[in-house]
Amino acid sequence: MHSASGIDRDVHSAPSSPPPSAVRKALLALSVGGFAIGTGEFVIMGLLPDAAADLGVSIPDAGHLVSIYALGVVIGAPLLAVLGARWPRRRLLIALMLFFGVGNLVSAIAPAMTSMMTARFITGLPHGTYFGVAALVAAGLVPREKRTQAVAMVLMGLTVATLIGVPAVAAIGQAFSWRIAFAIVGVIGGLTAFLVWRWVPFIPASRTASPLRELGALRRKQVLLTLGIGAIGSGGLFSIFSYVKPTMTELAGLPESMIPLILALFGVGMITGNLAGSRFADRALERTIFVVLIWGGCLMAAYSVTAGHPVLGPLTILLVGTMVALAAALQTRLMEVAGDAQTMAAALNHSAFNAANALGPWLGGLAIKAGYGWSSTGLVGAALALAGLGVHLWSRADQRKRRG
Repeated sequence: MHSASGIDRDVHSAPSSPPPSAVRKALLALSVGGFAIGTGEFVIMGLLPDAAADLGVSIPDAGHLVSIYALGVVIGAPLLAVLGARWPRRRLLIALMLFFGVGNLVSAIAPAMTSMMTARFITGLPHGTYFGVAALVAAGLVPREKRTQAVAMVLMGLTVATLIGVPAVAAIGQAFSWRIAFAIVGVIGGLTAFLVWRWVPFIPASRTASPLRELGALRRKQVLLTLGIGAIGSGGLFSIFSYVKPTMTELAGLPESMIPLILALFGVGMITGNLAGSRFADRALERTIFVVLIWGGCLMAAYSVTAGHPVLGPLTILLVGTMVALAAALQTRLMEVAGDAQTMAAALNHSAFNAANALGPWLGGLAIKAGYGWSSTGLVGAALALAGLGVHLWSRADQRKRRG
């Protein structure tokens, strides 16, 4: 539509440009799915004591419900991208959200830890593929120069979930039953499937689509390097976020009652970064990725100094949240470098960010256990941002070498 290149034919595969009102409705439907997934992924973190007591396990053991979901995301993204290669994208999105919704409803009634672990793993499977396919559909609804902003609108649901969805649903779960939280997320998943059916235009599957073609993404060096930027460079964001409560209460001396406000500040930072970063990325994609990694590294290094201050610490946390701008930019970069394996590459972006969600807290925990203190998560984050920047520079050098 907007370009004759093979990449853009796959991304912009709708037969004609829908009117602006239809585009807004479609993006809203896709964003509601992001809201459902974001709420479902993070709400358990605020309900672990309740879940542990009900399931008859310790709180650390209940924490495995978080890890098993992330494992489902990492495995499900490439698996379902391959299996759904020949599906029309709207149909695939509806199936993925129904899958996600049912998984949450099963989580709401799972009677024991084993069945709950199974339900959380299954529920995580469609996560990455949904975001990847939704990003491709969103990019195909708008002109090329606005595609990162369209991708950011899909991710907006995820960032709004951290600010509103997770606290609200967690509060309902604490007031009534932690299981109700998953039932609510399941209903939102069903609502998303309905909205996608009503508002997202039908886009036929590519005639040349195949599982083998999608697997070709794993043979593309630029795809792997782009995934590496996200998996490494974003790790610091999660390193700081995972230990924000003990850092603010024990190091900065803030009361526990302030933690929801600090988490809300982090959410505001994420929303701001997502919106602003996508605008910059549509103007200069590679420069935006470079600047976000430098910006994030400086902020996280500063956090190692400000973490003990009751005002500067929370303010730095707000600014660190803006580093989420990397997500939409890398999603667009994958569209650039994936060639004809768009679905697989787009889905793997969220596997990379879940890898960052595992890497950052693990390294942060090692630094804390080694005696470097709660503020050391900032130095870990700065090192990871610098390493991600190194991968980005490696990728750019490889691109120049290939052109030469």
